[in-house]
Amino acid sequence: MTHLVDSHCHLDFPDFDDCRADVVQRAVDAGVTRMVTICTKLANADRVAAIADAHGPVFWAAGTHPMSVADAPMASVDDLIALAAHPKFVGIGETGLDYHYTADSKAAQQESLRVHIAAARATKLPLIIHARDADDDMARILTEEHAAGAFTCVMHCFSSSRALAEAALALGFYLSMSGIAAFPKSKELRAIFADAPLDRILVETDSPYLAPPPYRGRTNEPAYTAHTARVGAQVFGLSDDAFAARTSANFDRLFWKAA
Repeated sequence: MTHLVDSHCHLDFPDFDDCRADVVQRAVDAGVTRMVTICTKLANADRVAAIADAHGPVFWAAGTHPMSVADAPMASVDDLIALAAHPKFVGIGETGLDYHYTADSKAAQQESLRVHIAAARATKLPLIIHARDADDDMARILTEEHAAGAFTCVMHCFSSSRALAEAALALGFYLSMSGIAAFPKSKELRAIFADAPLDRILVETDSPYLAPPPYRGRTNEPAYTAHTARVGAQVFGLSDDAFAARTSANFDRLFWKAA
């Protein structure tokens, strides 16, 4: 499979400290031409930027992960705009709402999400959304904010409800397939993707998490994008290479700075 893009990974995580260059090379060898490594706390931005600078195929994005909002200083629009000046900085986030473990901070998460949306508008860079157990609030805030001023967005590692998928697609947003979509029990999720427009689909690993079969339970890495993409090709009735080409073109459209 050629010309794949891993639209969301975490190469700064400790899992890769002893093998980062090898992980990037294995991804390239597997046909992954670009990968976006995500900074989840702005305090780590310099480290993540350095990884992107050190590896040609690697780009980066930054934001405050919703599960970190209670512990990290609230990012400002100006903070995010300043980071966007870096030539390989391509997206705002990940941000979003996560009520699974951190519902007690949901008011702060919603405030942080709106800050990131404002930065996405100001920079014209795509917003990268994490959503878990917060579908109603997520759909409401994204719809309200988009009505107040357009922005682009990807629902990263999408595994939420059909209703949230439809709300996001109605706003012109993208859905990203992770290894979850390749799990044998994810039939309903694959059906949601199958009903989405092909020109709104991306592929990611979210590595080091959520390795697709046959690597499930092991440390995920960008090279494994190919395994999720093969499942995506089956969902859309395409050849592997055709699906890779279409999702790479989608990535270029959304993440224009990395095109």
